[in-house]
Amino acid sequence: MEFINEVKINSLIEDKRLHSVDLQKEIILKAKYAKGLSIEDSAALLNISDQQILEQLFSTAREVKEKIYGNRLVLFAPLYLTNLCINNCLYCSFRKDNKEIARKTLTLDEIQQEVKFLVEQGHKRLLLVCGEHPKKASMDFIGESVNAVYQVNVNGSNIRRVNINTAPLSINQFKELKSFGIGTYQCFQETYHYETYLKMHPDGPKKDYAWRLYAMDRALQAGIDDVGIGVLFGLADYKFETLSMLLHADNLDKRFGIGPHTISIPRLEPALNAPAANQPPHAVNDIEFKKLIAVIRLSVPYTGIILSTRERAELRRELFNIGVSQISAGSRTSPGSYKNGNEQKAEQFQLGDHRTLEEVVKDCCQLGYMPSFCTACYRSERTGDRFMQLAKSGNIGKICTPNAISTFQEYINDFLLDGSCEIAEDFLQNEVEKLEDNIKTKTENMIKRVNDGEKDVFF
Repeated sequence: MEFINEVKINSLIEDKRLHSVDLQKEIILKAKYAKGLSIEDSAALLNISDQQILEQLFSTAREVKEKIYGNRLVLFAPLYLTNLCINNCLYCSFRKDNKEIARKTLTLDEIQQEVKFLVEQGHKRLLLVCGEHPKKASMDFIGESVNAVYQVNVNGSNIRRVNINTAPLSINQFKELKSFGIGTYQCFQETYHYETYLKMHPDGPKKDYAWRLYAMDRALQAGIDDVGIGVLFGLADYKFETLSMLLHADNLDKRFGIGPHTISIPRLEPALNAPAANQPPHAVNDIEFKKLIAVIRLSVPYTGIILSTRERAELRRELFNIGVSQISAGSRTSPGSYKNGNEQKAEQFQLGDHRTLEEVVKDCCQLGYMPSFCTACYRSERTGDRFMQLAKSGNIGKICTPNAISTFQEYINDFLLDGSCEIAEDFLQNEVEKLEDNIKTKTENMIKRVNDGEKDVFF
């Protein structure tokens, strides 16, 4: 655990020199070049308290995000396979000591029913989520579940990429996971603060801090190209957690030549019989939340920042402006709740944004953001270091923007109702007009192919 040096992190948080307004302004100017920041720079920005400098931080984060990723927002939905778990995390309703929750593990047929529902809404990308359970969330079950997802086809529409959020695995298990044809492997440390981690995980395999911390190392060693890290904000001081997560990203980058493909930023939300969730030890307010997201964007500009439906719609709109690049939409957090529509007493936590995918898509367009259903990188071998080279150089947008446009056109044709369709079509045409001539011609040809009935058009 040597790269999470708590003494160093706390000294940076307490260093009065890093409260200098002039220094903070200087760092923000440097951040505009989208080359990332040192851990000391990040600590200084987390100490910003002046409102004017905060606004400069937020606007620069948006500028850097658009320099790398443009105005695109990648859309996905989580699919919970089982809420059985042998851990006892004090912030999660799935914890084994919660006797009131309705336990459920989906059958393969039920998984396909859930996927059919999501495909009929327009989703192309899923995140499969499992509680930790040796039998109910075994590797065989995960492999069969991934295969079941990919088999669903509704009038030519299907899920094109499955990402996985599950317990840390051994190197051999990660090799098996890769063989299932997954995209990103995602696992959150939850909290990097060691004493807090032990307190929040009193028993079960998750109590092993180091096993979880080095999960991404094992995944990358096993050949999984893309990994996603995250913190559950509210368990420990947000400055400590943010700096620790940035150190984690830096350690991966130095060891493997690539940092995390994604960083997730969930905040604690109320959950059934989860004491830490219902009374967060270190609650993060909205201003602090916006600040830490902006700092992450400037510190690791290449990474995708994921925002979930934990947050209410009004705040999500604000957060789109400061660096978020991937969002869930139309989410539910209990097994079987998409088709059945009822997740009370089975959900992992309360949601803040209950809008449908179509409502979120319409809102994105009105706010000036491109909804993207693209999964082309996974089929074109633009993963791992190949993706990172394009992202770090700022060239990924030359590929992603046309692909986002073509997949959005497909979504419009297949799923939008008349009123929303008109808004989306107008937005899409404006986006096409912004393209450079050579890219514009290629993109218009892709749109024509989609309008002629072709699916999954990308380059």
